[in-house]
Amino acid sequence: MGDLKSTATAVWNGDLRSGRGTMSATSGVLKDAPFTFATRFEGAAGTNPEEMIAAALAGCFSMAFSASLAKGGHIPESIQTRATCHLSPLPEGGFKITKMVIQTQGKVPGLDAGTFKKMAAEQECPVSNLLKAGLTIERLEATLL
Repeated sequence: MGDLKSTATAVWNGDLRSGRGTMSATSGVLKDAPFTFATRFEGAAGTNPEEMIAAALAGCFSMAFSASLAKGGHIPESIQTRATCHLSPLPEGGFKITKMVIQTQGKVPGLDAGTFKKMAAEQECPVSNLLKAGLTIERLEATLL
């Protein structure tokens, strides 16, 4: 099996403060989701890139943790994960994602709380591994229209 590929697009129109953008994914589940300066930096209702990263981590972690639990003989009824992405202002200007906080809960018949916590602390997933290690952008293609 070759690489599995997932693709998303974003369009931004205008300058940073007064502009507007949309994000979409080729699956169609995310289609023209609007985002603005206010949704990203001022807490206005709507989405932003950091929320998308948090959603990716929460989903990936829940799936991987479920698989690990099942592999250990503990089939979960449910795993619920909340990921919080922290975007912090830099003293020299600009912003940086500084940390992610993961909170996970599960209904796992026959598993004690201590084992659940230990297994959660040891859990990794492709998205958490990416965020811990960083990512090299292999190629950038730029075309002026």
